[in-house]
Amino acid sequence: MDLVDSEYPIVGAPMAGGPTTVALAAAVRSAGGFPLLAAGYKTAEALHDELRQARGIGGAFGVNLFVPGSMPVDEAAFRTYADELAPEAASHGLELDPRPVLDDDDQWPAKVAVLLADPVPVVSLTFGLPAARDLAALRRAGSRVLATVTTAAEARAAADAGVDALVVQAPAAGGHSGTFDPYRPLPPVHGAGALRAADLVREISAAADLPMVATGGVADARDAAELLHAGAAAVAVGTLLLRTDESGASQTHKDALADPAFTETAITHAFTGRPARGLRNGFIERHESTAPFGYPALHHLTRPLRQAAAKAGDPDRLHLWAGTGFRAARTGPAADVIRKLAAGL
Repeated sequence: MDLVDSEYPIVGAPMAGGPTTVALAAAVRSAGGFPLLAAGYKTAEALHDELRQARGIGGAFGVNLFVPGSMPVDEAAFRTYADELAPEAASHGLELDPRPVLDDDDQWPAKVAVLLADPVPVVSLTFGLPAARDLAALRRAGSRVLATVTTAAEARAAADAGVDALVVQAPAAGGHSGTFDPYRPLPPVHGAGALRAADLVREISAAADLPMVATGGVADARDAAELLHAGAAAVAVGTLLLRTDESGASQTHKDALADPAFTETAITHAFTGRPARGLRNGFIERHESTAPFGYPALHHLTRPLRQAAAKAGDPDRLHLWAGTGFRAARTGPAADVIRKLAAGL
């Protein structure tokens, strides 16, 4: 393919925070897919080391970056929320820091420098568009730059900025939404006003004449084929890979994806201050209505609790990121997931 250099039009989505590992990228690559590493929540040094390891996977790969852009947070509301979460933290012997941390990705310049010194074929962007000079520098270094978009307006802005292609993220996708406006309510995935991934691909195709990688709610080859038929050049999958042998997701997360007690996903900002889709659990039920917006302040606030919950096998207080197709996630080698998808295209 021209957009992503792989045998099949299947991309291993970048899942920040641990799930995407070099081993997972290697498995996706070995099966004919195109892997994207996740630079979010990593230091520039860690990214550099991961690039060095990934050079040995036997083929091309890309890197995803979180675009800087802190959301303001009301400090009084933040402190009130920290107080609200105190009993949750106490259940794991923790005290949460009521002072908001607004560092955003303070290593963005260093991460860009790493990718300029050691370019990769594809750099994808999430949470908006970077400064024009950074985008231009990445392209001059030889990287194709893909911007994650969730609306036609975002797609037009990305095209005007000069990106090479788009990652079209439907609301059914697991994890953080790449929306440029975190305060904008995301369309539902069922019922009145629902927005299907294929329809979003068609809508964005009409708005911006750029190649597209489509993602969001893919559970099987039929879903992937529908997105390709709608106009996408490739399809990205993430949730389908979460339970695989090479995934770095916590065992608590992996087990929850197969637990019949979890029956649906929900959009929440209660964990990080930014909208993300995950399995609906007790934490979302108890705190979604009262949580303020504010990323990364809420991310830093709840991170110790989430880490403790993952280690303790407590899915009720863990961000269980997952797309709507989570029931299709299986254990076993990640390469088998990619091959099964490819066989049905």
